[in-house]
Amino acid sequence: QVKLVESGGGSVQSGGSLTLSCEASGLTYNSYCMGWFRQAPGKDREGVAQINTDGTTRYAGAVKGRFTVSKDNAENILYLQMNSLEPEDTGMYYCAAEDFAVSCERGFLQVWGQGTQVTVSS
Repeated sequence: QVKLVESGGGSVQSGGSLTLSCEASGLTYNSYCMGWFRQAPGKDREGVAQINTDGTTRYAGAVKGRFTVSKDNAENILYLQMNSLEPEDTGMYYCAAEDFAVSCERGFLQVWGQGTQVTVSS
């Protein structure tokens, strides 16, 4: 059974940094693309960053240059380094995984963690 567990959320002031982690189990890690999504109160969930099986990455425009997604293949951990945080980054952050290549290309990841809350105050 695939399981994703996020950690590292918290409350920071605008301009601060956080690093989120996602520990994955029950999957062949190198065969999955992995991503981070977020959902702010009253808004739809949106993609934040994705890292593919070949190591290529892509980011939402709102976070490009501030967030960095990476993974430790040896430890099966996905990271999201978030710098220069803004109040607009507040939300529940979810880790997701997918092993179907076409779904990865479309950013349609179907295995989800429970989320970790990030709150940025001005």
